[in-house]
Amino acid sequence: MTVWKKNTDLARINATSENTIISLLGIEYTQIGDDFIQATMPVDARTHQPHGLLHGGASVVLAETLGSVAANLAVPQERVCVGLEVNANHIRSMKKGLVTGTATAVHIGYSTQIWQIEIKNERQQLVCTSRLTVAVINRPKG
Repeated sequence: MTVWKKNTDLARINATSENTIISLLGIEYTQIGDDFIQATMPVDARTHQPHGLLHGGASVVLAETLGSVAANLAVPQERVCVGLEVNANHIRSMKKGLVTGTATAVHIGYSTQIWQIEIKNERQQLVCTSRLTVAVINRPKG
């Protein structure tokens, strides 16, 4: 059974990333299942820190992006989700390649949601694990 309350597809979600930090970092949504959403991000000069490793902040951008999109797809049209807290544990470093983040729900409630995001390398090794908590509010008018 699907957790999504809004209809969407990958092309539509990817189009919303134009002219944002999401497109700047090369994040691309790649899969939507009944209870998860997935995206990739390159590990290259755009996402490196000064020592040539994947920047922890880039991992957090990927995690918060996935969790926020998932949360907003899991509420009715008249509701939206806004971030309350994000945390991340950086497990493994990377110099180059592609990471894949997968967001799954821990809790989908009326007023809050919690999403777990796991970011893995091309060998399916955990690079970062993150948790995003969002508030569910009425869509602002105007």
